[in-house]
Amino acid sequence: MEANWIKIYSTHEWFKAELISHLLEQEDIDLVQINKKDSSYMSFGTIELYVHNVDFTKAIEIIVLNEE
Repeated sequence: MEANWIKIYSTHEWFKAELISHLLEQEDIDLVQINKKDSSYMSFGTIELYVHNVDFTKAIEIIVLNEE
């Protein structure tokens, strides 16, 4: 992954990562989703979302507004 990406979200639950990814993509925010879940035991590991540092503030606002 190139420089200037910031982790903005991490979860153990696949559906939450997909929801946040979809919301960010609707706002034209480029993101990278890294799945660190263990392939044998899906209860271990996380899914992490990264955005460019210029989109950090907007992405966090979107996440906070949709977690209420």
